[in-house]
Amino acid sequence: MTGLRKRVATGFLSIACLLFFSGMVSFFELSHLSRDTDEILRANKRNIELAKAMLDAAHDQNVALIHLSVFGDRSYDSLCRSGMQRLEEALAVAQNEALDKSFLDSLAFATTELRLLTDNYLSYGIARDSLDRTSGTPGQRSGWYDQQYEALYNRLTAAVKSYMTSTQSSLAPRTEQMKKNAYRAVTPVLISLLVMIAIVLMLYYFMTVYCINPILRINKGLGDFLTFRIPFAVKGELKDEVAELKEKIDTLVKTVKQNKA
Repeated sequence: MTGLRKRVATGFLSIACLLFFSGMVSFFELSHLSRDTDEILRANKRNIELAKAMLDAAHDQNVALIHLSVFGDRSYDSLCRSGMQRLEEALAVAQNEALDKSFLDSLAFATTELRLLTDNYLSYGIARDSLDRTSGTPGQRSGWYDQQYEALYNRLTAAVKSYMTSTQSSLAPRTEQMKKNAYRAVTPVLISLLVMIAIVLMLYYFMTVYCINPILRINKGLGDFLTFRIPFAVKGELKDEVAELKEKIDTLVKTVKQNKA
């Protein structure tokens, strides 16, 4: 490969390699950014789903305890037990899936307290309350619920809501990391763009100085020779293929002169 062709090919291959490299780096970083975003959205969605399951279970538990302790309706016994079981199952799933379990400590403690209080009431409280209900009104029979259960139930629901919003506290550092990933995805493109602009300007300078201007001078000299019979002469230093072209034109001009002579 001769000089001029080699320089032009090297320049365009450099641009192609820069485009490929920057594109691959940007693609990798954008894929990583997309995975982080999907992970955050899935974690937030999963937290909401588990928190909703816990709140539904706690609500069913609360309704059942009201009918049991206040109205003495023993048909809600199974609903009370199933609500407690669903709450504990949802909590166990959350504990298995959570990366940071510190948000679940207060929720687990409140759930344990609620389980102990519920089991104690189902074992001993119903029999005791049944003796008092024969003479009391529903308003008089609600002491256990108002004094013990309701406060614990409110504490449990507050812990569930805190767990529901726990992902929000981790969004700040993860968002900052995502910003860094976004900058890393864009930086190779910007650097490649600047380098490509420099290479294109160098190619333009090289083509102008070593190719376009010499060809224009050769064309003008050949035109002057053909039109005005001015001796063919090209000023300036020529290189590579352009110099070979000039030498061949010189040889051709000399041959034409010899034939005429």
